[in-house]
Amino acid sequence: MSGSAQTGTIITRVPARMDRLPWSRFHWRVVVGLGGVWVLDGLEVTMVGNVSARMTEKGSGIHLDPAQIGVAAAIYITGACLGALFFGHLTDRFGRRNLFMLTLAVYLVSTVATAFAFAPWYFFVTRFFTGAGIGGEYAAINSAIDELIPARVRGRVDIVINGTYWLGSAAGAAGALVLLDTSNFPANLGWRLAFGIGAIFGIFVLLVRRNVPESPRWLFIHGRDKEAERIVSDIERDVESETGQPLPEPGGQPLKIRQRQTISFFEIAKVAFVLYPRRAVLGLALFIGQAFLYNGVTFNLGTLLSEFYGVPSAKVPLFFILWALSNFLGPLLLGRLFDTVGRKPMITASYIGSAVVVVALALLFVTKTGDAWTFIAVLAVAFFVASAGASAAYLTVSEIFPMETRALAIALFYAIGTAIGGISGPLLFGQLINSGQRDLVFWSFVLGAVVMAAAGLVELWLGIAAERRPLEELALPLTVADAEEQDATS
Repeated sequence: MSGSAQTGTIITRVPARMDRLPWSRFHWRVVVGLGGVWVLDGLEVTMVGNVSARMTEKGSGIHLDPAQIGVAAAIYITGACLGALFFGHLTDRFGRRNLFMLTLAVYLVSTVATAFAFAPWYFFVTRFFTGAGIGGEYAAINSAIDELIPARVRGRVDIVINGTYWLGSAAGAAGALVLLDTSNFPANLGWRLAFGIGAIFGIFVLLVRRNVPESPRWLFIHGRDKEAERIVSDIERDVESETGQPLPEPGGQPLKIRQRQTISFFEIAKVAFVLYPRRAVLGLALFIGQAFLYNGVTFNLGTLLSEFYGVPSAKVPLFFILWALSNFLGPLLLGRLFDTVGRKPMITASYIGSAVVVVALALLFVTKTGDAWTFIAVLAVAFFVASAGASAAYLTVSEIFPMETRALAIALFYAIGTAIGGISGPLLFGQLINSGQRDLVFWSFVLGAVVMAAAGLVELWLGIAAERRPLEELALPLTVADAEEQDATS
């Protein structure tokens, strides 16, 4: 593969050295510093769902109707898709650490600006840039996490970290429960303060994130092998000091790498769709499936509860808290099974299983069976199952493509899948909820179940047994192939 700056050929054992590390304080810093993005995303997405009912009321200071709430959700997702692509490419080119600092800054500025919204168009603009920052985070963070966490626990750690999105949701809902109470704050102020919760937590994440190093895997490929060796050696010394035991020798064969400073966008796209077409189909199916159902429900749950169950806007966050906690418990309790039972059976079961429960939910809804608590209880069961599978979509894409393309692969499949499912879902749910007709909303739930089930069947067909396997075994780095090609012609 020519056309890129080359800096030399090296032999490295950095991946094996990282994978054989025992769990340590270093890994906890990675989890807190990088995993915090999911808490932020949960705050952002759920915040709009929580305050949406209030923003449609008179006296809110920015009168929106349910359909415009759906439009705002679609704009947020559009920003996230474009931000993922833009920042994802920069992440593969300039490094994980540089970009996960920049994208967090974009998020912080944009979410603070949202609190000052005075008209629908302004609200739409700030939601777009907030989404762009979060989308960029997805690419930078997921690639860095998988490259810094040992292979034997990569699945459960990644899934639980992605599941912390719902801790953010619960925190946002709890905060909104207080802030939307008009006995505490005026109707035109409480929802504005709600957006400040994300900014405050984002500053904390930024401070922790300063102590997370650049990915050694990225460094040695981009001609900075000495820096990679230094970082890994520092981590090893810290771990040995913490455990009081010498580390075992790394296993496996060393990698021979032909270093390159840049890899073209064309080469990256070629890898995804020509070299690994079956994996590309798998990634798209998983993202589209979860994005349609999740975004459709999340962005519109507040208005759905208010319109069809008469839940007061100030009480909507209470339902969100219960639903969000069920979503977090899914990855927390099921995550380890993705490393033991395996990726393929667990992802298949979570997608198809959740689809079955959503169909039951749709029937309950259209027949007016039970009250709001019944509805939220069945919804919680559906998403307890679905949430682990949704988190596994990010894990899957970050594992099955070569390291040089990892961040952009996450961004590409997130952007395409979410653009199809994540934009259409909120728009469809928003419009049908606005109709006030249960039978129309029923079909949106059924469609979401069908899309989830279809993704589960694609996983059953094309899924990859990635559990406990090194990243370099799942997809050989392009630079290794370059080195082998160079040896064959020399």
